[in-house]
Amino acid sequence: MSTRNARLESHSLILHGHRVGLRLAGEGPVLVLVHGMTSSSATWARTGALLARRFTIVAPDLLGHGETVTTAGDYSLGAQATLLRDVIVALGYDRATLVGHSFGGGVAMQFAYQYPERCERLVLVGSGGLGLEVNLLLRLLTVAGAEFVLPIFCRRELADAANACARWARAVGLRPTAAAEEIWRGYSSLADARTRAAFFRTLRAVIGFDGQRVSAADRLALAANVPTLIAWGTRDGIIPVEHAHRAHAAIPGSRLELFEHAGHFPHCEAPERFAQTITDFIDSTEPACVTAHLLRAQGLGKTRV
Repeated sequence: MSTRNARLESHSLILHGHRVGLRLAGEGPVLVLVHGMTSSSATWARTGALLARRFTIVAPDLLGHGETVTTAGDYSLGAQATLLRDVIVALGYDRATLVGHSFGGGVAMQFAYQYPERCERLVLVGSGGLGLEVNLLLRLLTVAGAEFVLPIFCRRELADAANACARWARAVGLRPTAAAEEIWRGYSSLADARTRAAFFRTLRAVIGFDGQRVSAADRLALAANVPTLIAWGTRDGIIPVEHAHRAHAAIPGSRLELFEHAGHFPHCEAPERFAQTITDFIDSTEPACVTAHLLRAQGLGKTRV
């Protein structure tokens, strides 16, 4: 990879009358980096800067996250995938490689399903939508009434006090792990009432008390049309690494990259290795060219008589 410095710059678009925040950098083949729930495009700052040495990086804030407007609208996977399509079109790009983390992995898969002609490759990072199991806390937050309890623990005063403690810790040389910083950033965002409301709508669209509600299991065979990389931390405490192995077995031709000492945020915990893994994957694969005709030929949309 080039040693040329790159940095993701904050921008915004107005789509359908609403503001969408995003970060952009680099030149070359287009990579769309899709963050997870309670996160934002900021999660890609380090990895995105490394990848921008070789690629055009587009990292949008999903609906209800970051600098993208929070509304009372639709926060489903389909709506988020449509947002990605609109961002790509607005920026003047035709196709891209989708890199999705956690909830963003589910969005990336939905994008590949809704807009196959626009998806060149698929990278799933600790992705949702690949199995039932998910962290107990997320399941508990789907219970009726959780939206009235969570504000007690997400008050702005608590977040400000904790941020002050974190600044003091850094001043004396104590630095939290990359994973801890990401978790804290997500927690802090929930101090805002509108963001918190969007979080619950997003969460309940994909997770219930019994686990993940949305599964791509019946569509994974279609991913054989698209070069697919599955990246996972072996110490993931949010979505178990077993999901990576299952998806790898279910997607013909897919690649599996395990990050042995990482948890749910391998792109933050091992950014150099993560960026190199993505680069190698892109360099060694040809972009997909999936058409509606091809999908029909494989049985999509056939009727039973």
